[in-house]
Amino acid sequence: MNRRKFLGTVAAGILAAPALLRRATAQEGPFRVKYYPLNSGVGVHDVTPAPDGAIWFTGQRNGTLGRLDPRDGSSKLISLGKGAAPHNVTIGPDGAPWVTEGGQNAIARVDPGDHKVTLFRLPEKAAYANLNTGVFDKGGIYWFTGQSGVYGRLDPKSGRATVVAGDINRPNGLCFSPDEKKLYIVEAGLKARRAGERPRAGAMPVFAP
Repeated sequence: MNRRKFLGTVAAGILAAPALLRRATAQEGPFRVKYYPLNSGVGVHDVTPAPDGAIWFTGQRNGTLGRLDPRDGSSKLISLGKGAAPHNVTIGPDGAPWVTEGGQNAIARVDPGDHKVTLFRLPEKAAYANLNTGVFDKGGIYWFTGQSGVYGRLDPKSGRATVVAGDINRPNGLCFSPDEKKLYIVEAGLKARRAGERPRAGAMPVFAP
């Protein structure tokens, strides 16, 4: 299938508040766009697909994690707690959504069944890390960034979070190399990336310019 034919068959879904839907106008393009209306005030930020075909999304403005069923357009909001301001959401090895919850300075796990929220709070020394993005490595360890200049890891089994205040300018997205020997972090302040050798025995990576 060539690129033009592929683009012509791709459909994209967009989450939007009703006010945005009213302003939306039909435009010619390679994508067929379908809008999924949400309540105003949610402040949708990040999305990730669930194993069952649903879409999890963070509501940064109202402190919620949402679940959208694309089949019928229904959605449900789950409160993450007082003062919550979630940013990123990703699915863990356990099939549950894990959220960088900056408002409570914690990593939040939401049970996909009963929607119970479990918070893994960062150490006091990492007060207001301004949590941004999180990813899991193949060993089930959750790695995250905080735009206040930190990065860290959380062991879901022990619940212990380790945070390093590195020489990183507003760390944002992160990912591992395929062999997981390097961890790449986007420095939003410098518009660059750094790569560090992934250490053994659970130590933190040391980044070099």
